[in-house]
Amino acid sequence: MESIAQESPGIFQPPEVAPLCRREALGAVSPAMRVRLDQLLDLSKRGLPQMHRHGSFAHTVRAVKIIDGMEVRPEGDSLRYAINVALGLSCLDVEEQRAILSGRTALDLVNGTVARAETSEDPGAIALAAWTAAEAADIYAGTLISRLTALLRSGQPIATVDCAWTLLAAVGARNLGDTAELTRLARDRLLQAQAESGLFPHRLPASSLGRLRAHIGCFADQVYAIQGLSRLFVAENDRAALGAAEACAARICELQGDAGQWWWHYDIRDGSVVEGYPVYSVHQHAMGPMALLDLREAGGSDYMDAMIKGLSWLDRHPEVSETMVDETHNVIWRKVARRESKKAVRAISAATTALRRGLRAPGLDTMFPPNQIDYECRPYELGWMLYGWLGGGAVEQLRNRPAVGAS
Repeated sequence: MESIAQESPGIFQPPEVAPLCRREALGAVSPAMRVRLDQLLDLSKRGLPQMHRHGSFAHTVRAVKIIDGMEVRPEGDSLRYAINVALGLSCLDVEEQRAILSGRTALDLVNGTVARAETSEDPGAIALAAWTAAEAADIYAGTLISRLTALLRSGQPIATVDCAWTLLAAVGARNLGDTAELTRLARDRLLQAQAESGLFPHRLPASSLGRLRAHIGCFADQVYAIQGLSRLFVAENDRAALGAAEACAARICELQGDAGQWWWHYDIRDGSVVEGYPVYSVHQHAMGPMALLDLREAGGSDYMDAMIKGLSWLDRHPEVSETMVDETHNVIWRKVARRESKKAVRAISAATTALRRGLRAPGLDTMFPPNQIDYECRPYELGWMLYGWLGGGAVEQLRNRPAVGAS
């Protein structure tokens, strides 16, 4: 991946002007979208309390028909989502945190999730908890860092998202404890797996997915890799890392849909879209902006126009006429998907493109139209929106926080 970095001249200087208030940066380009974003952020603050239960968060709230209309009901429990929300809530003032958490604070939520993560077998939750502990609470979660280091040392396959979160945890905690080895292991795993197209596979190594899936990467794989590698550049002046982030961001922005859709599955070999649906609301309002804003603040390219297009899809989506933003129930519906069973189109498209790049079975859009709304909303979606747009400053802080042991 050194070659990609070298092909990206002029991107390695910190921006002369990088407003820490991301909403102000958005408003400078589109005042109307700044107003709309503030409305969505307020909705998130109103929506999260109904997902909070006993110091943790539900897996989802789902629309349920009742006699006089509809209500949303919480289901399940999710450690990952509670951690996501903790990071988002850490960007609010304490009184807002207490209003959402029934008197508790984001720090209380962080402490609780770190304790749960210490007994978890989910590498993603472990990495998220270590990242959030460092960034939101200045806590070095040594047990979690050690477990992640052992996992990456072992060489066993790891999900790309989990590896990117591990890199974010290592970079975020570098001023609190020794994360040098973990940083190197996570960084190398990502860079070694990046394809010439700039895109990342779904697992590392890609071959661990088997012949029919090794060429596939999803949107989440791209955005968290962009975010982690952008921060690594700021922390350690790793030009290969920023070059890799730039290459990936350029490709996903080039592939963005006409209505601002961030598509779901890519062919990493040639950087094409394998299957666009579902289109997830969280990609549009949170995950896409979160990664691209980190890249911008690291000194990389400015993709604010792409972020605005993505946000616009929430209100102007060609797939369905119904609203995606439900102000009555304080949720943003999860996704627009195809009318299909058992993810049929994704399976077909993965198989045909495995046989030949760009090969697509005819008639899929007709047989399986993308006209279905998933009437649920998950806590991390609202937590990530708060963090993505209110978390400006985390990148800049890395410039002034030397690693433990650094001279």
